[in-house]
Amino acid sequence: MEAPSLPWRYQSPFTGPWQIKASHLDHYNHVNNVAYLAQAEALAWAHTNSLGLQFEDYKTLNRAMVIKRHELDYLLPSHEGDNLQCATWIVGCDNKLTLKRHFQFICERRQKTVFEALTTFVCVSLDTGQPKRLPEQFKTIYGDACINPIL
Repeated sequence: MEAPSLPWRYQSPFTGPWQIKASHLDHYNHVNNVAYLAQAEALAWAHTNSLGLQFEDYKTLNRAMVIKRHELDYLLPSHEGDNLQCATWIVGCDNKLTLKRHFQFICERRQKTVFEALTTFVCVSLDTGQPKRLPEQFKTIYGDACINPIL
């Protein structure tokens, strides 16, 4: 997707819009931390699909990229009616077992980053849940999309 001209951390982001609704809010009346995480997950899948990998491919290859670690930074609150542009990049891929994905969400009205995250994924067998090497298809697709191949 083409990203609007915003202060992105890296070039060529994969982006998606997110309009904040009442269902995303917590009792403080700003976006709940879990809602940011759900949006990041949806964006990661949309990016993966746009790269040419579907969950059917994961099943066929008996592999999955599962989350090992999230590092989350909640920088500014977002409120109902805010429009966020959400971006992701694959920022590291060791072509063996792991990849890292960076997220940045910017409030269009304020032109400021409200949320950033770095997520580390590990490749596992769908059958056993045990770590397994990245299949060639993952190496090619995720590796080619990586903006910094060194973890």
